Amino acid sequence: MPLLDAAALRRLQSEFRQSMRTLLSDLCRDLDGEYSDLTDRLALPAGYFRFLAHSLDPAVYSNWKVVGWIEMLNDLVYFLDLLQQVRTERDPGGFAEQLFADCEQKFFENSYLDELFPQGRPQAKGLATRLQWLCMRLAREATQESLFFDPCRAMHWKKRRGLSPWEVSGSLDHHFERAERAFTLPVGIEGDELLAPKSVAAAVGRAKQRVTFEITARDIVLKKGRTFPICALRGSEMQWHWPRRTAAEAATTPYGALTVGPTLRYGNDRQPNSVGPTDAGQVQRIARAWNVIREAWPEGHVLLELFTSRINPLRARGVVSFSYRHRPGLSFINCFERDDLDLIDDLVHENSHHHLNLLLRKHVMYHGDRNQQIFYSPWRRSLRPIRGILHASFTFTMGALLFERLSSWAETKQGARQWREAGLTPRDLMRARFRCLEEIESVRYSIQDLEYAGRHLKWITGSGARLVRELQEAIAKAERRIARHHKAVLASSFGPALRKHIRELQQARHTYGPVRLSKA
Repeated sequence: MPLLDAAALRRLQSEFRQSMRTLLSDLCRDLDGEYSDLTDRLALPAGYFRFLAHSLDPAVYSNWKVVGWIEMLNDLVYFLDLLQQVRTERDPGGFAEQLFADCEQKFFENSYLDELFPQGRPQAKGLATRLQWLCMRLAREATQESLFFDPCRAMHWKKRRGLSPWEVSGSLDHHFERAERAFTLPVGIEGDELLAPKSVAAAVGRAKQRVTFEITARDIVLKKGRTFPICALRGSEMQWHWPRRTAAEAATTPYGALTVGPTLRYGNDRQPNSVGPTDAGQVQRIARAWNVIREAWPEGHVLLELFTSRINPLRARGVVSFSYRHRPGLSFINCFERDDLDLIDDLVHENSHHHLNLLLRKHVMYHGDRNQQIFYSPWRRSLRPIRGILHASFTFTMGALLFERLSSWAETKQGARQWREAGLTPRDLMRARFRCLEEIESVRYSIQDLEYAGRHLKWITGSGARLVRELQEAIAKAERRIARHHKAVLASSFGPALRKHIRELQQARHTYGPVRLSKA
């Protein structure tokens, strides 16, 4: 699995799309069969989901919205199975402990652990009720989201059934995971949105209030006290009664547009608290950073086009960037506390998470670690599980390659001119070289731990070992190319930071040494 083999990665992504399509069909079969009673009770339209599975274009099965929706359905079926079990469970305490551990390991990116165990411990009392509420929430969100992938499909499905109007419970609340604003309805899969008129906001009141969507063969309306038309079919044309805002585009790729969504804002507690519009200036900054990567590192830019399709700016003090395994292509990037060089780095960093997540869907690279946090992370300066060390080693190897290519590119006549036009400075160039050297030291440290985990703990599989070897080769290549700038960096204002970083890694190795099972 060569790191920069775009052709192989495109084939792998094609396999991923087919696997998601198959998963959706399997989930629909489970909802109709094994969980039919719960499906009816939760008003889950399994027939409509099956209709979508057959009518959606195969290419969209790697889209961040569609994949996230299928993963939500997958989680829902998992919890429906638990809901059936919990009511007849003979050992409620053991059941709660096992579910608590599963949520910690499998659902660390979701809120399920907090919803099921709000006291932070495996409490069995009331678990069945909490499971039921979680299933109700997921069913409601999954159904509402599916309606607006393409409202035409919802109307066509309703026409086929020929029954009374189809009513779906929902809300106009914000959604932090998708960075969707309150009093809007996401429509399509590219990030467009319908804006609720003032009359709707006045009738609904608080965005969290329940509303009803009514779907007929010709239109979709919102009901809250009275009826508010949303959209209607007039012949083969869709008429929108709510204003439709198309997603801002920062770049075009062979796979569609790179869109920039609303800005996710955090409070002082480092928790999301609102979603607001994104300034056009931030879209332009993202476009410039995207172009710099294209010019400086064409091989890396091909992967950027392949894996990143949606950027949501992040305004959060102390939070850099993040993404979700279950929403490939969607990256949240802090565009407010980070400068232009950081923005370039963050685009590649989150893209590398998408890249590795795809590899991990195909290959089992580690096992048996039981989520134990026993490996020192040079980046977080704390102990992390093998999963975190592998992700960090992969993404920061890509970062080192990026900084080395930026360094070499800026030395060319054309690159130097474009460097200045992008708003980057001579200090930024020296900082890029420093960052390259810094990441090389960090990655080398963690690769030693990954090798130990493979040879001695047997936690790394054959596929994982092959990836680690590729990371070694890539970081060695970057080290050879950046070596001629090593003395200059040490003599610069970044020299003390680099020396301190090396000393800290030496101390960490002395403190933590080779990891022993006895420390687990």
